[in-house]
Amino acid sequence: MFHSSAMVNSHRKPMFNIHRGFYCLAAILPQICICSQFSVPSSYHFTEDPGAFPVATNGERFPWQELRLPSVVIPLHYDLFVHPNLTSLDFVASEKIEVLVSNATQFIILHSKDLEITNATLQSEEDSRYMEPGKELKVLSYPAHEQIALLVPEKLTPHLKYYVAIDFQAKLGDGFEGFYKSTYRTLGGETRILAVTDFEPTQARMAFPCFDEPLFKANFSIKIRRESRHIALSNMPKVKTIELEGGLLEDHFETTVKMSTYLVAYIVCDFHSVSGFTSSGVKVSIYASPDKRNQTHYALQASLKLLEFYEKYFDIYYPLSKLDLIAIPDFAPGAMENWGLITYRETSLLFDPKTSSASDKLWVTRVIAHELAHQWFGNLVTMEWWNDIWLNEGFAKYMELIAVNATYPELQFDDYFLNVCFEVITKDSLNSSRPISKPAETPTQIQEMFDEVSYNKGACILNMLKDFLGEEKFQKGIIQYLKKFSYRNAKNDDLWSSLSNSCLESDFTSGGVCHSDPKMTSNMLAFLGENAEVKEMMTTWTLQKGIPLLVVKQDGCSLRLQQERFLQGVFQEDPEWRALQERWYLWHIPLTYSTSSSNVIHRHILKSKTDTLDLPEKTSWVKFNVDSNGYYIVHYEGHGWDQLITQLNQNHTLLRPKDRVGLIHDVFQLVGAGRLTLDKALDMTYYLQHETSSPALLEGLSYLELFYHMMDRRNISDISENLKRYLLQYFKPVIDRQSWSDEGSVWDRMLRSALLKLACDLNHAPCIQKAAELFSQWMESSGKLNIPTDVLKIVYSVGAQTTAGWNYLLEQYELSMSSAEQNKILYALSTSKHQEKLLKLIELGMEGKVIKTQNLAALLHAIARRPKGQQLAWDFVRENWTHLLKKFDLGSYDIRMIISGTTAHFSSKDKLQEAQWLTPVIPPLWEAKFEISLANMVKPCLY
Repeated sequence: MFHSSAMVNSHRKPMFNIHRGFYCLAAILPQICICSQFSVPSSYHFTEDPGAFPVATNGERFPWQELRLPSVVIPLHYDLFVHPNLTSLDFVASEKIEVLVSNATQFIILHSKDLEITNATLQSEEDSRYMEPGKELKVLSYPAHEQIALLVPEKLTPHLKYYVAIDFQAKLGDGFEGFYKSTYRTLGGETRILAVTDFEPTQARMAFPCFDEPLFKANFSIKIRRESRHIALSNMPKVKTIELEGGLLEDHFETTVKMSTYLVAYIVCDFHSVSGFTSSGVKVSIYASPDKRNQTHYALQASLKLLEFYEKYFDIYYPLSKLDLIAIPDFAPGAMENWGLITYRETSLLFDPKTSSASDKLWVTRVIAHELAHQWFGNLVTMEWWNDIWLNEGFAKYMELIAVNATYPELQFDDYFLNVCFEVITKDSLNSSRPISKPAETPTQIQEMFDEVSYNKGACILNMLKDFLGEEKFQKGIIQYLKKFSYRNAKNDDLWSSLSNSCLESDFTSGGVCHSDPKMTSNMLAFLGENAEVKEMMTTWTLQKGIPLLVVKQDGCSLRLQQERFLQGVFQEDPEWRALQERWYLWHIPLTYSTSSSNVIHRHILKSKTDTLDLPEKTSWVKFNVDSNGYYIVHYEGHGWDQLITQLNQNHTLLRPKDRVGLIHDVFQLVGAGRLTLDKALDMTYYLQHETSSPALLEGLSYLELFYHMMDRRNISDISENLKRYLLQYFKPVIDRQSWSDEGSVWDRMLRSALLKLACDLNHAPCIQKAAELFSQWMESSGKLNIPTDVLKIVYSVGAQTTAGWNYLLEQYELSMSSAEQNKILYALSTSKHQEKLLKLIELGMEGKVIKTQNLAALLHAIARRPKGQQLAWDFVRENWTHLLKKFDLGSYDIRMIISGTTAHFSSKDKLQEAQWLTPVIPPLWEAKFEISLANMVKPCLY
C-alpha cells in the first residue's frame, strides 16, 4: 500500500507475541499431512467456565475469546459470488469455503464485520462428493472482535476437509473500506457510480466472511454479476461471461494463486482502458473513467518498463497472465497492491501533460514502482503478522529507489531518496516513536503500523544494509528470500538469514562451496565476523525505536566516537534526558567517512557506546556518513563544524553533493535538538549562494523557509522581516535566473517551482507581477491557456488572493477533468487570507461533493500551514471531532494526517496544552507532532 495526501506528496499502512506458524499442506494419497510450527490442543470445544468467554449479540456464550483466530481450521479455497446493485447501493453474495481441520472442534471462527448472514451450512468432503445437502449451522456474532462463530452439530474430524457455505448481504460502504461505492462526474456533468474494494489491512471481513489474517493464504474463485453497461474486474483474467435473464451478466474469473485475504479485489464500473504486453507476455492495462482515458498513457509505459525490470532483478517471473492498474475516484491510500488488480488514487496513476508537473511525474512513477514491487514483496512473500508489515512496505519503498533509477534515470530519484529518510528522522527522533517491528493486535493498532516508520525507516535501513553488504550480495540475498518463501509467509529473521547466506544454487561449486563473491568474503566478513552476523546488527535497528547520534571529536590524527540516542523535544538540560539515554539504546552502526586528504571511503562498525579511530594522516576535516547512506545524525564537536563550513565556503565541490545535503540536514536537526545554535546553521547556508546542486539548494532553502513561516505564524514581524530580507538578498540571483517554463532536468524544474513559490510567498514584486499576469491571461482564455505545469500552482496561488480569482478557481476546480490540476487549484484556494473562504472550503470537504472527502485531511493540513488558517483549522477539528470520526476510522491515515497537520505548527506550551484532550484517544505515536513542536519552540538560539 502507498499512502498519500491529495495536495502533499507525502508517503503514508508488532512483534513478540504469538507468531502463528504457517501450515504445510500436502495431500498424500487419501491422507493429508499437516505440519505446523506450533502445537495445538487435541480438540476445541466449549469450556465449562461460562465466564471465560464473551457474550454474542443474541446473549449466548461466544466460544472464542482471542482477537486472533484459532488455527485448527485452515482455509484452502474460496468460491465467492458477488452481485452489487449500483442503484440500491447494496450487494448480495454467497461463498463456499473449502477448509482443512487439524484438530477436533465444535466451532469454526471467522471474521465478519457489518455483514448480514442469511444462511450457513456445512458439508463434509463425502457429503459434497455424493451431493448431499449441507447441515444448517448456528451463527453467533461477536462484533467487538469482528468475528462470527459457526457452531457445528458434531465435532469436526481432524485431517478431513469440509465445505462451509454462507449466504450474506450488506450495503455498499460510504467510506473507503471493504466493498464501497465511489462516484465520479462526467464531462457532461452526470454523476456515475462504481463499486470497489479496499481490504488492507483488516477490511476483507467487511465484504465477505473470511479468515482475515495474512497467514491464512488460500485460492479464490470469484464470480461477479453485473449489468451490461458495466464491466467487472478482479485479480485474475476473466474466463467467461454468462448471460442471465433480465439482461444481467455474470463474469467468471480464473482461480487465483495462493494469497492472503487482504489482496483480494473486485470492481464493477464503466471504465475504459489502454493495454500493452511485456516481453514475457503479461498483459498490462490501465483503467480510468472514460473522460480520463487520455491520461493513462504514461502509466502504461511506466508499468511495462517497471514490470520487466522487476522480473529480471528478482529472477522470478510475475506469476499472473495480466496486471490491471485502475484509477479510483474515491480512494483513501495512495494505492493498494491487490495481486493482479492494483487500485490507485487518480493523482497517483494519471498523468496529464497539460497540468502535471515534473514532481507529479516523479510521484506517479514512484507509486507505480512501489505497488509493482509489492507483487513480489507482500504478495508472493507475505509477513506472518502485521507487526512485520515493514517487510512489505519498507521493501517496496526501497525498491522505488532501485527500480526508478534503473528504468527512468532521467528522473534522478537517487538524489530524492534522501528526503525519504529525512522525513522519518523528524518523527523517529521523538520519544513517542516506535520500533519498526512492534506488537499490534487490534485493527486500530494494526492500522497505526502503516506509517513513516514502517515505510521510510524500513527503506532507509535496507539502503544502509545494501551499502554495507554491497549491491550484488544484497540482491542475491533478497532473491533467495523471495524464492525460499514464495506463496508463504516470512518474518524478520527469515530476511536476515537470507541476507547472511545469499549463495544461490547456481553459486555453489561441485564441492558445495559458494565462491560467488570473493570480495565480500575478504572485506565484509572482517567486519561482520565469521558467520556474517547480519541479524545481530539489524535487530538493533528493527527492535528498538529511535535514531542514533554519532558524536565525533577530532584530536590530531585521532577520532573519538560516541553514540547516543538523538532526541528532539527533550534537551540535555532536561531532567528526563539522561534517563531516556540510559535505557537500552545501542546500535551496531555501519559507519562510513571521508577526509580532506583522501577520496577513499573508510568503513567501521561502531558496536559500543564509545570508540577511537586512528587516521593515517593529518587532515583538516572529516565527514561521516558518506552520501547519507547511513541512518544516523552526526555531530562534530570542537572545531569540526567550523572546519566543514570553512571548506564549503572555500570550495564546496570537494565534498560530494549528497554529503552537502546531509550536512545541511544534520546541522538544522541539531539546532532543533538544542545541540547547536541557529547562527552555526546559518553560517553553513551562506555558501548556498554559490551552490549549483539543486538538491542541496532545496534542502537549505526548505529550512530557511521553515523558520520564516514559523516566525510569520507567531506574528514576530521583526524576525520574519529579517529572514525575508536575508532570503531575498542571498538568493535573489538564483531566483532571477529562473524562467517561467518547463525546461531543464527534473531537479532544475523542481528547483524552479520551489524558488518561484518562495519568491511569491515573500511578496517579491517581479514574481507577483509575472504570476498575476499569467493568471489574468488564463482567466481571459476561459481556462484554456496552457500555463507551464511547474509554475501552475504558483500562478493559481497568486490569482487566488483576489475575490474574483478565488471564485473563478473554485468554478474551475469543479469542472476540471485533471486530478493533478485540481490538486494545484485546491492548494491555491487554501492560501486565501479570508477566513470565510477557508471555512467554505472546509464545509465543501465535509460535504464531499465538490471537494471529495478523501481530500479533506490534506485540505486541513494546507490551511493550517498559513497564519490565517492555523487557528481556524484547529478550532474546526476540536469542534467537529465526533463528525470526523464518523467519516474516518480512528486508526486511519486521514485522522492521523488531520491531527498532525493541524497541530504540527504549534510552537508554545499553551497551544500544546489545548491538544491534551486528544491524548486518551490518539496513540502515543501520533503525539509526535505535539512533541516536535517542543523542538521548534523559541529558544534563545533562534533569535
